[in-house]
Amino acid sequence: MKKLTLLVVLFAQFITAQELALVKQGDKYGYISKNGEYAILPNFKDAKNFSDGLAAALDNGNWGFINSKGEWVIPATFTKVKYFNSGLCLVEKEKRWFYIDKTGKEIQMPASEKLYDFEDGVAFIRQGENVGLINPKGEVILQPKYQVIKSFEGNYARVKNNDKWGIIDKSGKEVVNTEYDEIGNYHKNTTWARKGEAFGLVKANAFKQVEGADKIWDFHSDDLTYARKNKKMGFIDLNGNWVIEPKYDKVRAFSKSLAPVLEGKKWGYINTKGEFVVQPMYDDAEVFSADGLAAVKSKDWGFVDTTGKLVIPTNYQITAVGFSMFNSEDKGFVNGLARVKANKKWCFLKPDGSILGNQYFDNAELFQK
Repeated sequence: MKKLTLLVVLFAQFITAQELALVKQGDKYGYISKNGEYAILPNFKDAKNFSDGLAAALDNGNWGFINSKGEWVIPATFTKVKYFNSGLCLVEKEKRWFYIDKTGKEIQMPASEKLYDFEDGVAFIRQGENVGLINPKGEVILQPKYQVIKSFEGNYARVKNNDKWGIIDKSGKEVVNTEYDEIGNYHKNTTWARKGEAFGLVKANAFKQVEGADKIWDFHSDDLTYARKNKKMGFIDLNGNWVIEPKYDKVRAFSKSLAPVLEGKKWGYINTKGEFVVQPMYDDAEVFSADGLAAVKSKDWGFVDTTGKLVIPTNYQITAVGFSMFNSEDKGFVNGLARVKANKKWCFLKPDGSILGNQYFDNAELFQK
């Protein structure tokens, strides 16, 4: 019967789940939907972003959890709370941290000297100086054996053992041996790494030095990344070949086959052949989002499309995140909306430049489920 109750709760939360943004109006917090209207009125003295279908909110000095209708699902009895992920959340009560499920029931987990948030199906477990992995069922996936496990990026995480770095997948299998002094993200079975003084790429556990490189950055959505040689920046492909020779002082990642580059004191965008599509004319420029728009700065920020046309005037300030735990690197448009600031108030821009719901807030967060 308990399992059936949990399934009913989870199903109800699933069908009501929608993307909501945490906003602050005056000294109260509420949530808006993507039509720009309040889904949950600003009635909370404090609240957190939605995650995994639930959001933490403060009631009479304690934290509990609400659903996307603003209904209390888990009573406010906790002194501190984290975020739900994989159906579980870390909470504190009577100076003790523990996991709860979406009904508020405490879930027993293997002994760990420190408790960690779940990240899409896995959480760290610490015993002594070593770290391993558990799943939401409390099963040990990976016995504690590493000095460090970094947060998973997709299905892969950087790990450190005997002061050397490698990469594991979520089953705990090493996909890149722990033998490097530095290591990057794992993109299409490839990562950058440093071995001694040499920088190169690792494919199938084979290290290939990149000619002349003294620094390599993480791969982004396109199959190119940037690297430095003789104090200048250029781009390499997944095989470690220089496809755009290093001649720029600063660059950012390719996305939508365009990359921001600094020439002189101005930023523009080049294509994968190294040709300028947007001439250097901006004080700053960000990577293109999946929506096909990029933030550019001339005193303030606006947005260009992939042809270089300024589609939204440079009248705004932008930021990656507000006051949540989500460390998004996206600046500008995320899933069709951009969080921006104008006249000391926050709002959401649509791709046509209009303001979502024509509403402004004292603070606002990215939309989350």
